[in-house]
Amino acid sequence: EGISPRTIRRIVKTALDRAADRMPDPLPTALRRSLGLLPLAEALRTYHYPDSAQAQEDARRRLAFEELLLIQLGVLSQRRNRQQEHARPLAIDRACLAGFLAALPFALTGVQQRALEEIVHDLQRPRPMSRLLQGDVGSGKTVVAAAALVLALCDGMQGAIMAPTEILAEQHARNLGALLERGGGLAWDGGYLPPYLHTLGRSVQVALLVGSLSAREKEEVRSRIAAGQVDLVVGTHALIQEEVAFSRLGLVVIDEQHRFGVAQRWTLRQKGDSPHVLVMTATPIPRTLALTLYGDLDVSVLDELPPGRQPIITRWLRPTQRREAYRFVREQVRAGRQAFVICPLVEESEVIEARAATAEYERLSREVFPDLRLGLLHGRMSAQEKDRCMRQFREVETHILVSTSVVEVGIDVPNATVMLVEGADRFGLAQLHQFRGRVGRGAHQSHCLLLADDPSPEAQERLAILERTQDGFVLAEEDLRLRGPGEFFGTRQTGLPAFRLARLSDFDLMELARQEAETLLAQDPHLAAPEHQELARARARIWTPGAGDVS
Repeated sequence: EGISPRTIRRIVKTALDRAADRMPDPLPTALRRSLGLLPLAEALRTYHYPDSAQAQEDARRRLAFEELLLIQLGVLSQRRNRQQEHARPLAIDRACLAGFLAALPFALTGVQQRALEEIVHDLQRPRPMSRLLQGDVGSGKTVVAAAALVLALCDGMQGAIMAPTEILAEQHARNLGALLERGGGLAWDGGYLPPYLHTLGRSVQVALLVGSLSAREKEEVRSRIAAGQVDLVVGTHALIQEEVAFSRLGLVVIDEQHRFGVAQRWTLRQKGDSPHVLVMTATPIPRTLALTLYGDLDVSVLDELPPGRQPIITRWLRPTQRREAYRFVREQVRAGRQAFVICPLVEESEVIEARAATAEYERLSREVFPDLRLGLLHGRMSAQEKDRCMRQFREVETHILVSTSVVEVGIDVPNATVMLVEGADRFGLAQLHQFRGRVGRGAHQSHCLLLADDPSPEAQERLAILERTQDGFVLAEEDLRLRGPGEFFGTRQTGLPAFRLARLSDFDLMELARQEAETLLAQDPHLAAPEHQELARARARIWTPGAGDVS
């Protein structure tokens, strides 16, 4: 502040004149020449003081390629190191797996079966599985993960699930309990003892470890985990606290992976002796992005929905149709259904969003639905308040849940049939698709109503696309095309590399960086050759030692 642009430019020019030629170039000369890339000093000068737009783009591409190459060298080295680690292979009990699947009230789809077999193949190998299970909203990732956890339990190992929020963790614990109950119900000591787990000789103990537990409750759960008295642990970030130790951790499942950094995934892996790791995401992403964001993982994709799931009727409404939307919500409530109302994204501030949601909740309660029971959910509430609010909504004690975008991930209320999004033009396609996925989970036809007061031409195109398609992978590609890579996941979601000049839309550069990284590591796995030493040093600067976290 207070420094003129002219002064800044003079300072930058001085820095470049003094230091550009002294900057070590991480790219080996042979590689740079073969790809027709500028030397580092020339790229830095040209980017700051270009003769033309094309010259600046050439400089940017050179610098962006370097960033992407360093990312790929990191994730591929991590992948290579993982392949050399030893893990305890699980003894796969096919009878146990068949018993679990037979107890389900539905049959797995073909893609679920394929993904499960890929996981089974990984679990039998003497190196730790690191697999991403990617599927659209409602594609059935949780039951595939549950089947994998059952296989770990059958072999006498412990399983763990880490979720980004307490609401989602508690939902996983409840759903897994329901799946285990289907196979035989509660045993006398409070655990679960389905027939297919009879080889354990005892019931399966499930524990929940979340931040809202009292210190005494956390200590009790931690001691039971360490003593091997808990078979399946469901939790939040509390699972990766230093005090948590497992007795025989065999499989870790991480849900909504994009909400966690790479280092957190690594930390949870350190809780056992190289346990197998399955990570899940309901945010479909293009393949080229997957190579960068999850380049150290094998990928299974669930690209079809289970049969019987009805398409969600999606309508983009104009401001004059707001009363019509409210009338429709009231009709659905009278029919015994429930509704979500999402408040517009004010800005990336939980304080301001909470304030806006509270004001909207009060307006709707007073002016629009005074005869109905409304609930309020936002990020500033305590875990206990959120849990109470969601429990009331699940048990139909409230008819309408007014919420901020905190409702986006994982909440499962089959009786909710309306998702009304205010200010829909302020959200990206991927996020709107996630909102839409909160309904359509029961037997009744569901609806998504998108209200936008004054959408820009670009926002109008987004809303029209959402009306046309329910395919999350198509929407992800469109979101990337329309909004640009910087907003693809939203600024809150973590795990993305902090690029300076590379863009997530640099698909050709990503592919090229991947290919060149694979070639380099095949020739020189440790980048120990003299011509690769600067590259090795640059890679070390952006990767936290050991943890593999992108800084």
